[in-house]
Amino acid sequence: MNSSRTISPRKSWKDLKNHYIHLFEDPWYKILAEVQNLISIYTMEFYKNKNIKTLYLPVTTGSISSPMGLGSDSSPVKVELCGVETYLADSMQFMLEYGCRMFKEGCYYIMPSFRGEEADERHLCQFYHSEAEIPGTLDDVMKLVEEYLIYLSRRLLEEFSEQMFLVNGDNSHIERFASSNRPIERITMQEALKLLESESDECFDTHSAGFKVINRHGEKRLMSMFDGVVWLTHFDHLSVPFYQCFDKYDRSKALNADLLMGIGEVVGSGERHETGKEVMEALDYHEVSREEYEWYCTMKEKYPMKTSGFGLGIERFILWLFKHDDIRDCQILPRFNGVNIVP
Repeated sequence: MNSSRTISPRKSWKDLKNHYIHLFEDPWYKILAEVQNLISIYTMEFYKNKNIKTLYLPVTTGSISSPMGLGSDSSPVKVELCGVETYLADSMQFMLEYGCRMFKEGCYYIMPSFRGEEADERHLCQFYHSEAEIPGTLDDVMKLVEEYLIYLSRRLLEEFSEQMFLVNGDNSHIERFASSNRPIERITMQEALKLLESESDECFDTHSAGFKVINRHGEKRLMSMFDGVVWLTHFDHLSVPFYQCFDKYDRSKALNADLLMGIGEVVGSGERHETGKEVMEALDYHEVSREEYEWYCTMKEKYPMKTSGFGLGIERFILWLFKHDDIRDCQILPRFNGVNIVP
């Protein structure tokens, strides 16, 4: 927490019965609501300039995506809707891949995502996702992410810097990022593990399947080494969802990248399999049933296309803007799994 801030969250979400009433008199939430609104406006501006179009998509799906990797720390949210079992969308990335067959420059959306994990300082049960998918490679989408976040940062500084200063006490991190004219530095998972192993084994965890993942302590240490922002790339393929493309030089690795800033991972991105055959190979490698992804394989068999995409956790980006450390303060109306909350 920044001691020079003049507005701090009052943690009224801890009193779920009365939070919605307290919120109206809390300046933290007034600024939060304005920033959420501006991010939506600037996102539309950014993509309109690139002729990347939006899609209206359903929030239910039979084909879950994000929690499908062995390295995932969340699970899908299953619901029964009029007697039919389905899932609330954890991501609509598959639908954006579908949309790339309609819009040649790619497509995007901002929508809620649902995860079956406990809320804590870093995680929400329901959060807002700004996702996009474009024809192209991992390098192409990483470039798009950098352009997008710099655009958001510059526009927020132009129109809302004084108000953000009230909650973060220091806009210099946004100013440095917005004025940068160099690509964000990159480090592969293998390079990062070697770097961190020389310091402490508390920076990574070893999965029962044999691969290693960098934990929150490791992410924090990496960010400190790279002036607060760094791309972490080429994870072990078994630690990511099956749909990430294999690295052709080392098929044990994935063509993916997480952008670390603020609290840790803020953006997850990756290059996708081009053909149905490649998807089926990945499903088998990850020991995931093909049944719910037959349509996905068929689409890629009939309309093969090289695409790449990303998902930005909007509340995590706001945490970085606000220089704050608890994502539960970044929801206007909180939602916790297993709790009936009014309104």
